[in-house]
Amino acid sequence: MNWLISPAQAAEAGAQAQPDWWGWVWLAFLIVFFYFFLIRPQRKREKAQAALMAALNKGDEVVTQAGLVGVIAKVEDDFVQVKVGPTTLRFQKAAVIGTLPKGTLKQLDAEGG
Repeated sequence: MNWLISPAQAAEAGAQAQPDWWGWVWLAFLIVFFYFFLIRPQRKREKAQAALMAALNKGDEVVTQAGLVGVIAKVEDDFVQVKVGPTTLRFQKAAVIGTLPKGTLKQLDAEGG
């Protein structure tokens, strides 16, 4: 029901107004919050992905966004050719989301997975 009270009546009641600088404090807090919880982690992920794409080499065992696991057969400018079983598939470098330790595929094949 407070929305029915006019600003003039609220001022007569002796309500304390917040200082003018209080709005700037909230704005600064929001900027700092968005930087540390949204912008900074996103930049960190982007740098990590760029470093991964730059470090791809022939023979690396990788996982793609589609969940395919294979060995890099050839690295081109924007693409990699990944050997998955007897088939060689061509992916954009950005589709590679991670590398696996050497020998992971042999271990998976030995386990029957």
